[in-house]
Amino acid sequence: MGASGPPLEVGFVGLGTMGRPMATHLVQASFRLTVHSRSPDPVEALVKLGASRAASPAEVAARSDVILLSLPGLEEVEEVVLGRAGLAASLRPKAVIVDMSTIPPNGARRMAEAIRETPGTFLDAPVSGGERGAREATLSIMVGGPVDALERVRPVLTNLGTTIVHCGDSGAGQIAKACNQLVVLSNIYTVAEALVLAAAAGVDPARIRQALLGGFANSRVLDVHGQRMLDRDFQPGGTVKQNDRDASIVMVTAKELGVPIPAFEPVSEALRQLVEEGKDGLDHSALFLTVERAAGARRD
Repeated sequence: MGASGPPLEVGFVGLGTMGRPMATHLVQASFRLTVHSRSPDPVEALVKLGASRAASPAEVAARSDVILLSLPGLEEVEEVVLGRAGLAASLRPKAVIVDMSTIPPNGARRMAEAIRETPGTFLDAPVSGGERGAREATLSIMVGGPVDALERVRPVLTNLGTTIVHCGDSGAGQIAKACNQLVVLSNIYTVAEALVLAAAAGVDPARIRQALLGGFANSRVLDVHGQRMLDRDFQPGGTVKQNDRDASIVMVTAKELGVPIPAFEPVSEALRQLVEEGKDGLDHSALFLTVERAAGARRD
């Protein structure tokens, strides 16, 4: 299978914001790709590019050596892998499921344990880089599970990301993603606080951002999301809804491990507040709105 055997046959389940561009890269790399998704439009688009359509995850498994998943959460992953007409019952010998969704680490470990009872292997491989990273194939892919399984699927993953790191045993990829979200979301929140503080002091926030970009406070978050905040452009890349889920995973994981993360608590609370206000479809840079409101500034 792969470099020392026949070409890998690849399956992809979940063709949403992240999954569709990733699957497109695989078609363009000339993999034999079989796709399945609840939404018909992305399936049709991939079929026009040369992919094959499957009626169920089980059918994807029957045709594939490697199956990639990009799904909203643990419930969807469990249904696709273990549910009726799921992947587990139809896996080929030595097949590898690569779950690129963001789910709790304990959930990833349970999935890996369940797949050990089949001919296949389960890798948790969440990603960072957002929609742009998926489009440009520059994702960071954080992998948990057996190293030999990662090496079998590496020829596939190199078409999706520029950084592929084996983080450890099953669940370690999801631990890495939780750490990633802790840092990214906290950074978004503190950038919002800095811009609101500047405005409250009567200083142009755009000039403050420009100054910070030239120093040690520079970050991709300050560059991209700081500009979104200045423009009040909250059209979604990563949505509040998805990042609220991610923040919950961070909070629960930290609690389970007995690690206090007091700086992250207001970030998680602010995301939950936006969801409760019906703003869950906005970009996660809309954390700015909660900081602005807390300061008694402009209200949307």
